[in-house]
Amino acid sequence: MVNTRFKLVSVAAAAALALTGCSSSESDAASESSSGSSSVAAEASGNVTIEDNHGSHEITLPVKAVAATDNRAFELLDRWGVDLVAAPVPLIPFTVTDYKDNPDIVDIGSHREPNLEALTAAQPDLIINGQRFASFYQDITTLNPDATVIELDPRDGQPLDKELIRQVETLSEIFGEEEDAAKIVDEFNQAVDRAKDAYAAISDKTVMAVNVSGGNIGYIAPGVGRTYGPIFDLLGLTPALEVENASSDHEGDDVNVEAIAESNPDIVLVMDRDGGTNTRNEEGYVAAQQVIEGNEALANVRAVTGGNVYYAPADTYTNENIITYTEILNGLADLFEKAANNK
Repeated sequence: MVNTRFKLVSVAAAAALALTGCSSSESDAASESSSGSSSVAAEASGNVTIEDNHGSHEITLPVKAVAATDNRAFELLDRWGVDLVAAPVPLIPFTVTDYKDNPDIVDIGSHREPNLEALTAAQPDLIINGQRFASFYQDITTLNPDATVIELDPRDGQPLDKELIRQVETLSEIFGEEEDAAKIVDEFNQAVDRAKDAYAAISDKTVMAVNVSGGNIGYIAPGVGRTYGPIFDLLGLTPALEVENASSDHEGDDVNVEAIAESNPDIVLVMDRDGGTNTRNEEGYVAAQQVIEGNEALANVRAVTGGNVYYAPADTYTNENIITYTEILNGLADLFEKAANNK
């Protein structure tokens, strides 16, 4: 089955993507049945030159063996029917079942104990590296001298929205999915505009973002914090609390929950870190919503009493791509619109 949130690629389209040299009539039929995903991708041939974080790369098309370590890329690649020869399976979002449950993909382990030799043994032509594996870039390029290694991580100092668009557009050039990428970008931009407009109507409302991990609540700093941090800048949100020396720590910053409560935010944005990892299947896991609603210190916070708490999709922590952000932004727009109606 295809990705549970985006069932856009039909069996016909997937088959067309897996073939090279199929007839134009077959391509047309697959394209018509794929809800915007172009089946011409697999027929692309020749060379394409792309720019990534390290410079210019010329890639021979079609790419025959693709490996990916950047977990932001998995949902996009799955949507386009790209077969993978290797990946860090523990980091594949649980919602991307085509990859998560595929025994043909060589598992190179997580970034904590990666098996880079297994990646090399899979003999990839193209390696889409990044995020948790970014620190292994030099090792990966050294061990795979015949492969093209690209990285499209959001660059420091660049607007998040532009960087998310850059990733999907660059990957689409490689896999011949420019038409679908344009659709994805259009949906993202619409979500940004919708969330901006919705918040503009309640701009006096203060916002707090938190991360729940191991039953603990961590502070996500505006601007720099994980996932939600850049959204403060993107949408012009008014922070309920700002602390010095805030970080992008994956568990959030250690700020006393009483201090969070004392800031009394009108709106709270929550990411369940454990909900996006294998921890969600372990005994003792408590969902973020239970942690937030069960915390006595937060019981009288305006956001909680007013029902203005937004929970990011469960797979967000391992699936922070443009599609995830589109879903988050639309969810925030819904919440802001509801808050405006209740003013």
